[in-house]
Amino acid sequence: MKANLIDIENREIYPVKIDIENGIIKNITKIDEKLDNYILPGFIDSHIHIESSMLIPSQFAKLAVKHGTVATVSDPHEIANVLGIEGVEFMIENGKKSGFKFHFGASPCVPATPFETSGAILTPEDIKNLLKRDDIYYLSEVMNFPGVINDDPDMLEKIKYAKELNKPIDGHAPGLMGEGLTKYISAGIQTDHECFMYEEAKEKLEKGMKVLLREGSAAKNYEALHPLIDEYYEDMMFCSDDRHPNDLVKEHINALVKRAIKDNHDKFKVLQMACINPVKHYNLDVGLLKIGDKADFIEVDEDFNVLKTFINGKCVFDVSVSDVYLNDIEVENINNFKANLKTKDDFSINECEEYHIIEALDHELITKDNIKHLDKVPDIDNDALIISVINRYEDVKPATALVKGFGLKKGAIASSVAHDSHNVIVVGCDMDSILSAANKVIENKGGICATDGDEVKFLELEIAGLMSKKDGNLVAKKYEEIDSFVKNRLASTLDAPFMTLSFMALLVIPEIKLSDKGLFDGNTFSFIKECVK
Repeated sequence: MKANLIDIENREIYPVKIDIENGIIKNITKIDEKLDNYILPGFIDSHIHIESSMLIPSQFAKLAVKHGTVATVSDPHEIANVLGIEGVEFMIENGKKSGFKFHFGASPCVPATPFETSGAILTPEDIKNLLKRDDIYYLSEVMNFPGVINDDPDMLEKIKYAKELNKPIDGHAPGLMGEGLTKYISAGIQTDHECFMYEEAKEKLEKGMKVLLREGSAAKNYEALHPLIDEYYEDMMFCSDDRHPNDLVKEHINALVKRAIKDNHDKFKVLQMACINPVKHYNLDVGLLKIGDKADFIEVDEDFNVLKTFINGKCVFDVSVSDVYLNDIEVENINNFKANLKTKDDFSINECEEYHIIEALDHELITKDNIKHLDKVPDIDNDALIISVINRYEDVKPATALVKGFGLKKGAIASSVAHDSHNVIVVGCDMDSILSAANKVIENKGGICATDGDEVKFLELEIAGLMSKKDGNLVAKKYEEIDSFVKNRLASTLDAPFMTLSFMALLVIPEIKLSDKGLFDGNTFSFIKECVK
């Protein structure tokens, strides 16, 4: 084929004829022709949980290639928390059959903390055995950063194995700075995708970490961090972390590339972050448009609209026919779900003079501890709603507290996607709606649900209560319908209410969260009572 080659590392653009044989680039010859199409290495999401798309890997791939994504660096700890190694192997095998380049890691924080109930535990020996595999590329995000700082032997042993096997080590340390950060890095942690402040990201970069600039469905850190690109691009990458199906239908890493270039960042620097840095840092099985490389590249127009995507020399997407050429794969359902249907009494909450209220923030994973007196519970006028986390692995009483920020005026929403242990989580305005939404998820052993008290909307997630094996466009359409229902009928003010809901149980993100065992202080890593007094 002929096109203008965007030579990112040499900062040149010139017309070439490229010869491909058996999926390998055999020759790249400069030519003297005027061309209006461009080729460059494919885009890579440097940190994403495929499960957050609510799609199995093979369905995720069909949407991603339309945006020029040829590979991902994927932490499977969502399904690992539900099904352990069986879940990780499901992701690897389904990904391999797809024709897309997934690169999975070994998840060291399963469970993320001992303060919640998960479906599995990955021991240091499990992590060691996973890291020995050629199809495991790195140690996934070390979420228990307090454990690293305080010399937790379990965490340090897992990190030690990654070092011994020369596998990269991913971090997860929101807001961590100063001496604590220095110790975290000295343990061997190399990256962080959780930076939400400019000063925080800059300190991490200056201390030798690589920073992944994240723009997902819930956490959006581009605006805060993009001023760092021009100076630190060699140590930065782009990532999504978590991206819901309706967002993946619209865009992926290509949107970050366009946005950064529009913000007047040097296009070669931006493209190095999107295409080159992940391959070199994680030693990915992805070609970089050089002779002898696997033919993994994309064809774009001058505005970086994706025209074609190639993986191993095969055109897997062609915009001219709007078609995707990846494999269809039959899969059997796997799950781990033992909770029984609940009653209204299961969601009772203690009467307090002042409550600890979880304050959810739009586009952020962090929360605030909002202490307030309430005359009634729930208090819709003050946006103080009931939140409950239901243990899906044991049939026990749920943990219940209060939350604000969702803005619901009626009804309830529930989901079996609740990071990272993926118990069932529900937020609602009244006990009838809460019971209806939660029991719909329990009855189907996974899914997302919304009800206004009368009408019920539901999306089944038959794979581990996290993903659907159905066509990605259909899942995205159904999700969009439920999302719209929550915003318009229930009046939620959040940009991505289900994504925000899924992080209300993520204990490793400050300031206050709820696990199936109770209300949790993410700063002190300890439980707190819902009553202040």
